[in-house]
Amino acid sequence: MTERAEAIAAKIERFVRETVIPYERDPRLTAHGPTEELVQEMRAKARAAGLMTPHIVADGSHLSQRETAIVLKKSGLSPLGPVAVNTMAPDEGNMYLIGKIGTAEHKRRFLDKLVAGEARSAFFMTEPAEEGGAGSDPSMMKTTCRLDGDHWVINGRKAFITGAQGAKVGIIMAKSEDGACMFLVDLPDPAIRIDRVLDTIDSSMPGGHSVLTIDNLRVPADQMMGAAGEGFKYAQVRLSPARLSHCMRWLGSAMRAQEIASDYACRREAFGKKLVDHEGVGFMLAENMIDLKQAELMIDWCADVLDGGSLGTVESSMAKVAVSEALYRVADRCIQVMGGTGVSGDTVVEQIFREIRAFRIYDGPTEVHKWSLAKKIKRDHAKANPQ
Repeated sequence: MTERAEAIAAKIERFVRETVIPYERDPRLTAHGPTEELVQEMRAKARAAGLMTPHIVADGSHLSQRETAIVLKKSGLSPLGPVAVNTMAPDEGNMYLIGKIGTAEHKRRFLDKLVAGEARSAFFMTEPAEEGGAGSDPSMMKTTCRLDGDHWVINGRKAFITGAQGAKVGIIMAKSEDGACMFLVDLPDPAIRIDRVLDTIDSSMPGGHSVLTIDNLRVPADQMMGAAGEGFKYAQVRLSPARLSHCMRWLGSAMRAQEIASDYACRREAFGKKLVDHEGVGFMLAENMIDLKQAELMIDWCADVLDGGSLGTVESSMAKVAVSEALYRVADRCIQVMGGTGVSGDTVVEQIFREIRAFRIYDGPTEVHKWSLAKKIKRDHAKANPQ
């Protein structure tokens, strides 16, 4: 690990513990995430501390994935930490994608305000399942785009669009005759109608998760990212590191849950001794230590692969499965250790549990990633054993 990353991570941890954690009981936290007022208040403090968007350095370059891992882990010590310092999904992944694929004009117009923490963004890919649209299988995409003069016209429906409510920048995926396309758009736009914001188990992401309709949205041709038909390839540029970033952030949250549960077990007495001295409790905390370390090692390994220049689709799938399942076990055990207090709102542990439960689905459910890995096993076997 580099000295610069360790220095940034130390500052982030101090800021989250001293400044952000007190906001965890703020009345501006809603079922659909923190309000915009709260987001900007926390970001103003992060900006004053020199910690806004810490994974992107002053010259515009990005920390390595290995460096990003330690920084995002510390930001995740509170569910509000990534929001405050601008390392939260979907913005973190969208910034990465625009930085990789966007033109100089795209970066000036859309990326700069995201990096500054002045605006939020949304990634429009998933569609309503009841309408047969794209979910884990993006090839089912029904949203269309057609060229009309020097504009593209987009029509369709989207669902589970994180942060669409209140976003200023959108990345929309749609299908043309050439295949999937990707567009940058200013938000809000009257042609994009939010039908409802879903009530979901998680509540950490500003704006919640929306179902919306795109009705004859006209987008200038120069706002297409890359080339027509290459949208799925660009999506992988975003999704591989984005899956890993989720792992980094939620590792920090699971570590915080372990801290709280361990403190509870070392203070609470039952049947004549501290809870931690009962093997049934102490062993759960020990198992958490093991899961947390294995998750950290998996993240570091996958980060090394991405830093080595590989797209890392296989590796990010393995990390997503291993880490999300491990952290869910950690959060579940923390609640069990704390009993009734664990399921109450007296600590942040119950929220961390809810957030990590959702993480097992977001950016690809565990089963989809396993299916993808099984297909690779079959392909590799066929190569090694030609008929």
